[in-house]
Amino acid sequence: MKKDIRLKGQLRFYMQWPIFMLILLVAMTIWIFFTSSQAGIMMAIIVTVYGIGVGVLYMYSKSLIMADLVQFAAQYGVVQNTLLKELSIPYALLMDDGQIIWMNDSFKVVTGQGDKAEKYINKVIPELNRGVFPKAESEQVQLNVIYKEKEYSVAMHKVSVEGFSETEELLQLPKEKEYFIAIYLKDVTELNKYIRENDAQKMVAGLIYIDNFDEVIESVEEVRQSLLVALIDRKINQYIAKIDGIVKKMEKDKYFIVIKKKYFQQLKEDKFALLEEVKGISIGNEMPATLSIGLGMSTDTYAQSYNYARVAIDLALARGGDQAVVKDANNITYFGGKREQVAKNTRVKARVKAEALREFIAAKDRVIVMGHKIGDVDSFGAAIGIYRAATIMEKKVHIVINDITSSVRPLYERIRDNAAYDEDLFLTSSQVEDVVTENTMVVVVDTNKPELTECEELLGMTKTIVVLDHHRQGSNSIDNAVLSYIEPYASSTCEMVAEVLQYIADDIRIKAVEADCMYAGIMIDTNNFVSRTGVRTFEAAAFLRRCGADITRVRKMFRDDMDSYRAKAETVRRAEVYRGEFAIAECPGKGIESPTIVGAQAANELLNIAGIRASFVLTAYNGKVYLSARAIDEVNVQVIAERLGGGGHINGAGAQFSDMEVEEVIGMIKGTLDEMIEGGDI
Repeated sequence: MKKDIRLKGQLRFYMQWPIFMLILLVAMTIWIFFTSSQAGIMMAIIVTVYGIGVGVLYMYSKSLIMADLVQFAAQYGVVQNTLLKELSIPYALLMDDGQIIWMNDSFKVVTGQGDKAEKYINKVIPELNRGVFPKAESEQVQLNVIYKEKEYSVAMHKVSVEGFSETEELLQLPKEKEYFIAIYLKDVTELNKYIRENDAQKMVAGLIYIDNFDEVIESVEEVRQSLLVALIDRKINQYIAKIDGIVKKMEKDKYFIVIKKKYFQQLKEDKFALLEEVKGISIGNEMPATLSIGLGMSTDTYAQSYNYARVAIDLALARGGDQAVVKDANNITYFGGKREQVAKNTRVKARVKAEALREFIAAKDRVIVMGHKIGDVDSFGAAIGIYRAATIMEKKVHIVINDITSSVRPLYERIRDNAAYDEDLFLTSSQVEDVVTENTMVVVVDTNKPELTECEELLGMTKTIVVLDHHRQGSNSIDNAVLSYIEPYASSTCEMVAEVLQYIADDIRIKAVEADCMYAGIMIDTNNFVSRTGVRTFEAAAFLRRCGADITRVRKMFRDDMDSYRAKAETVRRAEVYRGEFAIAECPGKGIESPTIVGAQAANELLNIAGIRASFVLTAYNGKVYLSARAIDEVNVQVIAERLGGGGHINGAGAQFSDMEVEEVIGMIKGTLDEMIEGGDI
């Protein structure tokens, strides 16, 4: 039995090195003997004595060393267990199902485990369940939990104990489960407190613009203009001073502000009350002043915070103003935006955008125009307008259109059957790849969201992209456009294109059929000129009328067939009035060519009912549920649609839902309305 016990490793080598030395001495003795026999004999005697001494010492001390090692190992195990048990870091071992099989004293103190300890870890800390345990040995799981009002950083990893069942007599584990889950808890309550305090002290850059400064100033008599400006300045300074901020006026209608990040929550809770306070200033001005606020929240640098503020203010202005936009590295949050922006009578911006568009078209050989999926008359008419602008400059033009809806078909067929237009004018998404070259530009009309375009892949095929749209810009927009002309106060994209056409070339004349397309786009989007119309809307209509647009011809084209009219009437009949002021209905799409168009028309019809502030019509079509939301001026349906994943106008918006039933979407709409009413957003 003693022969089976032997040393190994470095200790064994250490014990055997005298033997190696003895071999060296024997060799040296032989060499000396051949040199001098007398010296060799003397050396042999010395080496023999040395060998006997080493052998005796080795045999005698080996048993003592073995006994000492056994004693050390036993004591070491006790010390190791004591240290682990008294370790200041809470530590425990779990089975694969979360059962606690061992924990040290610190873990017991943290979790309050006494004599009646909980058997499973999820009974103590619910967040630590089997779903978060590491699945592989190399995987380490890190998560934060709150337990007994303290914050802990939890680290877990798999500890393999292969062969455990063969050596352990007290515990048997299945071979495929020969592992434990080691778990460590680290109290980070104080650390996180200091991190939050440090983060709260960081500076946030912001910009405040007066949206309609010139219009407001002109609406008040001259002697009161300076007083009006002073009152606006005072409101802004007082509001920012309340939160320990700094205001610096950069221009007559622009302010730069700096606040501490910890006060952002206060601004969020009062929903940027400054927006309403400034609108409340009245000293005889015919229209209220409105503000746009952009805040940049960056954890990196102040320069990045300012850049975010610039992006936020641009987005606020692009969405029509009268709102606050907060941008950080991951999200964009909107506040306000309940009022429709007043249309500007000046066409300076339209002229500047038209000149830029002309320069881009002149530099390219081919122009591809596309609108949004399931294109409507506004989208189609705007595309035809851009076609005319590029054709005047002798450029090859294609229009991408996949689905021809019933509302677009009469206009589409008039263009398609006209010999004056090229046979390849209209292309589908599958055909457009064949015509794209390096010298091609893309013009997107009536949408600014890449996922809603007829062919999203086309946006990645060319570097020159132009966007013309009248919908409010959201966080997910076409961000690589070289020219973006987005005017939320415009009635329609056709109105914008009609203005641009007048600056593309002098004394421009467009064909009557093209004028019909654009006039129809304005007429449909304004619900026969009763919604979102301004001075420039009628000026654009007058221009198109001079170019040959026939009002009677357009009206005849958009008369409903009997099935569509019945579906629209049925939608109105079955509408539910929610909370006494919101009409919600489902449009029956069976047997109708373009049910989404009928749904939009029904949403407009529901607004003619007294007491209805907003209408929501849902249409199931091609595996999706389409929402048409409409309002006159009391509710911002665009904000509601954004919460549902869509967008649009303040009084005309929409959304699409995949893999959902109409009843589910109705539930979502009701839940969103309840939430927004309770939060004061409606």
